Amino acid sequence: MSKIVKIAMTSIITLLVGVVATLIIVIYVNEPEETSGEQSIDEMVSHSYETPEVTTDIKDDRYVQVQFQVITDDNKAVEELEKRGFQITNLLIKELAVMEVDDFQTGLDELEDTLKTDLNEMMTEGTVTEVYTIKKILQ
Repeated sequence: MSKIVKIAMTSIITLLVGVVATLIIVIYVNEPEETSGEQSIDEMVSHSYETPEVTTDIKDDRYVQVQFQVITDDNKAVEELEKRGFQITNLLIKELAVMEVDDFQTGLDELEDTLKTDLNEMMTEGTVTEVYTIKKILQ
């Protein structure tokens, strides 16, 4: 009788361990992956605003033409940016007016970051998540 009890207990314990392992695998493996906060390309396109082309002079009397794609976190932010188009143009002209040729050629990352920060300070609906340069001409 004791041999049968040992076999039964071993079988029950093995079965329980198998069930628990299966549950853990099902719960953690089939769980949808958490997003890293990154937007998909479709979300980026639907939450983006294309600035008007801006042509202006820079500090050393040369002319530049630029255009940016501004990515936001939702559609309300895009609507607000569309309404603020004139303010965005004004902001771009002021930022570009103090740049020199070297700044314009190598400092676009800094300009994009500055625009992102300035736009977020201006915004009341949503936030700007990225700014991309989509057109750049220096004359």
